[in-house]
Amino acid sequence: MSLRLRLTLVYSGMLGSVVLLLSIVVYALVSLLFTNFVDQELQGGAAQIIAYLQADDIGGMEISTEPFPISDDLLFQIWSREGQLLDYSVNASEFTNALDGDSLRQGELSFSEATIDQDLYRVITVPLEVQGQPYGWLQVGFPMAEIRYTLGLLQVVFGISAMFAIVVSVMVGWIVIGQALSPLVTMADIAKQITSMDDLSQRIPVSAGWSGEIGELVLTFNQTFVRLERLFHTQRRFLADVSHELRTPLTVIKGNVGLMRLMKSFDDESLNSIEREVNRLTRLVGDLLLMAQAEAGQLPLALVSVEIDELLFELFEEMKVISGGKHAIRIGDIEPAIVMGDRDRLKQVLLNLGVNAVNYTPEGGGIELKLGTRGDWVEIVMSDKGRGIPKEELGSLFERFYRGEKSRTRSADLTGFGLGLPIAYWIVRSHGGRIDVETQEGQGTTFTVWLPRSQMEIPARSQKNR
Repeated sequence: MSLRLRLTLVYSGMLGSVVLLLSIVVYALVSLLFTNFVDQELQGGAAQIIAYLQADDIGGMEISTEPFPISDDLLFQIWSREGQLLDYSVNASEFTNALDGDSLRQGELSFSEATIDQDLYRVITVPLEVQGQPYGWLQVGFPMAEIRYTLGLLQVVFGISAMFAIVVSVMVGWIVIGQALSPLVTMADIAKQITSMDDLSQRIPVSAGWSGEIGELVLTFNQTFVRLERLFHTQRRFLADVSHELRTPLTVIKGNVGLMRLMKSFDDESLNSIEREVNRLTRLVGDLLLMAQAEAGQLPLALVSVEIDELLFELFEEMKVISGGKHAIRIGDIEPAIVMGDRDRLKQVLLNLGVNAVNYTPEGGGIELKLGTRGDWVEIVMSDKGRGIPKEELGSLFERFYRGEKSRTRSADLTGFGLGLPIAYWIVRSHGGRIDVETQEGQGTTFTVWLPRSQMEIPARSQKNR
């Protein structure tokens, strides 16, 4: 059973129950009003009849010969204690028995319903007394045929109204619920198309009439499709990039192995080439493992107190070696600072940024390192005087396997994998920090690493040479 049909049945069932309950309540109230009206008529007629009764000289009851002034709808009988019919109305002349014999035997004031010649009557039985002594009974009846007919007609009207209301509610509910669920049907169709065609570019069209929860659900699904499409393309690009990075060293290794088999001997140059490519593959696998751990939030960190200024001086010395004297590397303002972090990972971040600065700065260009504190943050600044980064590439700097155009590098044969900046980004993020980039083409680039500052006291030490 479809959701639309289930909701329609629930809606119609609830509405039908309300209409049925309302009909029962109204019918019961109308029936009670009719009964009260008849009982008041009976009481009034009985009072008028009793008012015309008088006591005779011998202690009996004298009945007037004049007609009793009561409504023509009422009929009455007067019975003695011995069961003798003393008087009756003209419209009761055909009745030889009491209107309600059971009530006569009870001997008390009561209301009852009796069937006489297949006609229903409402009857009041009133005990009669003469000088305080019981004398007989007065029974006044009111025919209920018209009232029963009216109540029956009312039942038919209520029944037809309830059925009409249920039919209309089913039709209206089917239409309204169908319109309300149309976004879900569209979403299901698009999801089926995506599943069958592997096309994540499709989106659910948003209509102006879709508001509230349905509108939010549609927007959430579209955002999910956007993210899935981005992840899908990222995964495909990642697989393509990994395949490309693996193909080159494997080709070199396979070529050298084939050459040695062909020559039936090996030489140091071929072995060294194989060793270099194996080391390259090892670095690639290690970097990929590190990236996977960082992105999953499972990067193992040995947190200790790290003196960032000492780490920066170590980086300065290593960058001079990497540069080979081809760049003007210097240290600017240094303010001693301590952070809680993994010293080796933080050094890896700074080394990745430093290698990146050396690679993308032309020979003779300057690179400057700075360290300062701002409130609860430590600020590490690395700026170069290279050619800068185009604005369209800024959004891709921290993506895996992304490398800038070869024209911006000082060497066309760099062997990096494009994982340095992404690894740096995830390590800094795992330490609760961030990396900012400011660049201007033709003037250079500045990377700023922000790390939470430790409140530990900085130990006193001698000033190092810069």
